[in-house]
Amino acid sequence: MRAASVICGQLKCGSAVAVLGSDWFGEGSGQIWADVFDCQGNETHLSKCPVSSWSRTACSHKQDAGVICSGSSLAFHEGRVRLSGGMECEGEVEVYLKQDWRRVLLDSWSESEASVLCRQLGCGSVINFSSSSTSNPDHSHMCVTGFNCSGSEAHLGNCSSAHAVNCSSREQLSITCSGKFNSAHSSIRLVGSGGDCAGRLEVFHSGSWGTVSDDLWDIKDAQVVCRQLQCGVALSAPVPAQFGPGTGPIWLNEVECEGNETSLWNCGFQLCEEDECGHKNDVGVVCSGKVILRKLTLALCFK
Repeated sequence: MRAASVICGQLKCGSAVAVLGSDWFGEGSGQIWADVFDCQGNETHLSKCPVSSWSRTACSHKQDAGVICSGSSLAFHEGRVRLSGGMECEGEVEVYLKQDWRRVLLDSWSESEASVLCRQLGCGSVINFSSSSTSNPDHSHMCVTGFNCSGSEAHLGNCSSAHAVNCSSREQLSITCSGKFNSAHSSIRLVGSGGDCAGRLEVFHSGSWGTVSDDLWDIKDAQVVCRQLQCGVALSAPVPAQFGPGTGPIWLNEVECEGNETSLWNCGFQLCEEDECGHKNDVGVVCSGKVILRKLTLALCFK
């Protein structure tokens, strides 16, 4: 990962998000120049890293390495995680790998990987992990194995590269984390107005903050946001980008709330696919919380 960070910095593409095997971007051709780059991570150019081995005869293009940098749109999609089963912090583990959602094999998992997953989801610490009760034995179905985390990473993409394999009859992974994702105010926020109760809507998903697109967005959706933030009632749901466009991923699209939900995560929504959404359509919300506070202050001054 340190060599990957040097490459991303050299290309002015941000930091390294993931190191991938040849099964992702395909095998290269021609000569294989080096085996191991021994970088510290702060070098400005890959050529400044010592090369600890030139045993090219032992290498093949089946071992070609790939890198995803934070400047790539792939960084916001590859390595996303979710838990299926109806609860935000408990369920069967799925990872988005090579443009599809894939189940994770239990035999590739340890306490370290579990800690990273719960942290990435904003779900606190790991309580336990075990074999999934709904494992798919289909030999043609693809699962994921090969994660190797230290436990301190913020995102599974920062761990050593995983790869897709046939699920076969191997046990698949279920996990329980300590936190309840949709009960924490920190899972959503309003930014850009200087206050907590008005601004551009951002949600915390897959280890990072992102925005919400305006498709189907209306005042009922805004009511749920204000309720979850304990900011009173929604006064308006301004779109597009009244509070300025956001940066980074655009996580949610086509949000559909009834208006009486206690959390945005209890509403229907779609995850934005790559290039489907644009920041010019980021939604904002204005809640009554700040307005009520200002009226109260004026009333006290008048007396």
